[in-house]
Amino acid sequence: MKTHELNIAGLKIPNNIFLAPMAGYTNYPFRAMCLGLGAGLAFTEMVSAKGLAFGSEETKRLLLTGEEEPIKAAQLFGSVPFILRGACESEDLAPFDLIDLNMGCPMPKIVKNGDGSALMENPKLAESIIKECVKSGKRISVKFRTGIKEGDKMAAEFAKMCEGAGACMITVHGRVRKKIYSGPCDIAQIEAAKAAVKIPVIGNGNVWNDKDFRKMIDRTGVDGVMIARAALYRPQVFSEITEQDEPPFLDIFLKQLFSTAEIYGERFACIHMRKMAAFYVKGKRGAAAMKRALFAAETVGEVERLAREIFYTIETQAQEEQQAKENKEA
Repeated sequence: MKTHELNIAGLKIPNNIFLAPMAGYTNYPFRAMCLGLGAGLAFTEMVSAKGLAFGSEETKRLLLTGEEEPIKAAQLFGSVPFILRGACESEDLAPFDLIDLNMGCPMPKIVKNGDGSALMENPKLAESIIKECVKSGKRISVKFRTGIKEGDKMAAEFAKMCEGAGACMITVHGRVRKKIYSGPCDIAQIEAAKAAVKIPVIGNGNVWNDKDFRKMIDRTGVDGVMIARAALYRPQVFSEITEQDEPPFLDIFLKQLFSTAEIYGERFACIHMRKMAAFYVKGKRGAAAMKRALFAAETVGEVERLAREIFYTIETQAQEEQQAKENKEA
């Protein structure tokens, strides 16, 4: 069986294919959509522990959740142990079943503050953070990278530290910080992390389809796989891997559009869904013109109208290409 139920410290996840936390994208409507398409677990955008400590409403809004998310997972970032523990113990995170600590973000604005992957350069502080957060009584997981610069092989040791500090799961992004999101995924380092610990290990990096999912599982022995950018371009990847029927782009787009508008308001929905549509049409014939039209839309109604036209065009293109392929083969 390709996918299977996963037990994380008593938390039963229906399958082992996860949606990664992605800043600016994994809001509640998108997470709910991906769960509906087959994801077993979906993480919030990374949330600032300091933002929660200071009562930032904008930060709290990132934690909005609901009934379409039966198992709730949030990701926190920060570098001050008592502030992170306070966030874990706060009412804001009370609804969440699993708290992931971001120790892998490579972006300069995060790293320069000592957060994200900067913590891999200070394992003692990282260990202290995990231990403090575990004291909150929450299930604590950690997401990190294979190292800082090319040639680093830190995954196994960092994994053992996380387990020893009390983490109940780890996710390893198979790239060093310097690579950001480019280049091949270091499968060997993910495999080394899996071999080093007994807690569940999730592999992350360059998983775009069912074939990549199988490769990650087979070559590393990880307990599950986390998908990031592939879900932005084609959220049906979860349906493909879990062998469910894949709904048309238009159907999932409109559901996401209307849900986003209902929860966050028209202006946010219009701006956010124009951005999402740009991912969905990438690589299609006439994509540049499609994106120009979408980014000129100023209301949800305009976005809906354009989406219907655009996705009809894309579907027609796909049918024409399939027909041409069949004719050539004949």
